[in-house]
Amino acid sequence: MHMKPGVEQSVYAILLLNMLPDKTVLPGEAVSRQLGTSPTYFQKLLRKLVSAGLITSIPGVKGGFKLAKKPEDICVFDVYLAIEGQQSIYSPSGVLVDLLELEDRERCCLLTDLMEEAETAWKTVMQRETIASLSEKMNEERFQVKTAVLQNWLKEKMVL
Repeated sequence: MHMKPGVEQSVYAILLLNMLPDKTVLPGEAVSRQLGTSPTYFQKLLRKLVSAGLITSIPGVKGGFKLAKKPEDICVFDVYLAIEGQQSIYSPSGVLVDLLELEDRERCCLLTDLMEEAETAWKTVMQRETIASLSEKMNEERFQVKTAVLQNWLKEKMVL
């Protein structure tokens, strides 16, 4: 399974927005630069996150983005769905049917049950981890110095 970099970038963008004080926003261009992404590409990601109801866009000169939900109500799987869409990781192509020259194309795949179980397990893990829980991990001692630098950057870039 391959996940696009946009999912990772979006999770970290939401983590940045979670660090904002109340009643402030962060311009998308600043987030894009901080994450090292193309501004054009990143705007597409932001639009998907807004459409999914995970973040809010505030228009205007003093505009930017902020969380639309509480961090404990946004799970990593929500971000994945916003960026990648609702799709199954496996779709049988009929190889076994052709291999064994079977007539019942509907029920003939040895991998379907296995892949459904794997996908369910993957979704469960992705739904368990939230922006709040990731934020707690970001505040662990091993990240404290860098998080403090990031907080200073946020103070410079946020819009009241």
